[in-house]
Amino acid sequence: MKFTRQSLCVDLNRLGLRAGDLVMVHASVRAVGPVFGGPDEIHLAVEEAVSPGGTVMMVVGCPNGTDDVGRGIHTPEEEARILAHQPVFDPKTARANRDVGMLAEFFRSWPGTVCSDSSARVAARGARAEWLTREHPLSYPFGTGTPYEKLVEARGKLLLLGSDHDEVTLMHHPEHVADFADKIVVRYRMPVLREGLREWVDVEEYDSSEGAHANWPERFFARIVDDFIARNAGTELCAARKVGDADSFLLDAAALVEFAIAVMERTARGTSP
Repeated sequence: MKFTRQSLCVDLNRLGLRAGDLVMVHASVRAVGPVFGGPDEIHLAVEEAVSPGGTVMMVVGCPNGTDDVGRGIHTPEEEARILAHQPVFDPKTARANRDVGMLAEFFRSWPGTVCSDSSARVAARGARAEWLTREHPLSYPFGTGTPYEKLVEARGKLLLLGSDHDEVTLMHHPEHVADFADKIVVRYRMPVLREGLREWVDVEEYDSSEGAHANWPERFFARIVDDFIARNAGTELCAARKVGDADSFLLDAAALVEFAIAVMERTARGTSP
């Protein structure tokens, strides 16, 4: 079956999206299924479902190489080549990182979408897009003062359209703000434009690649998200149904983050699996 923007919008409204909502989207284009007009119709359906007055946001990140130097994932020779040749990171024009999924670039490049300035860049479109993306810090880009914190404070929603629950980027926010010892800090360099010249600046974060604590088990984010869904299914905190062909979930972002903080703090102390 081939879906339309209108049929997807109906599915999204039945899932619980409403006019005025602020929603962060993770989507698998393949899971949603074929759509007349192609993948753009998916993010346009989400925008229509929260209109008027709503805002859609997606993680778009940065191209490979932008935030790699210093993480220890490349040899010294490879890092030297990156330092010599990696283009300046322009958050307004840089393509979305391929690892965040196909739909992210379709969304980022659609007219009217604005982007934040961090390597953990988000793109947004709608009523609160400018506020959401404004002043995204380079260091600790998932913590305080970030679009992720703003989503939580605004009681926004998290929409998972057939996506891998271990790839829920919002889970880096509780890693940054939870109170536990021995957080793993990584430092890296990224190329920015300053006074017309490329400059490599030093940035740091709690490790968003391998995890912010040594106690994190495999697929930790998926465990947290799936446990939250199991505990809250059918409540105002968690709705589930098909959108197109995709098994989809609409979660209360603040409630999920509060739940994740508690799990992470217990796990860091070694008192929870």
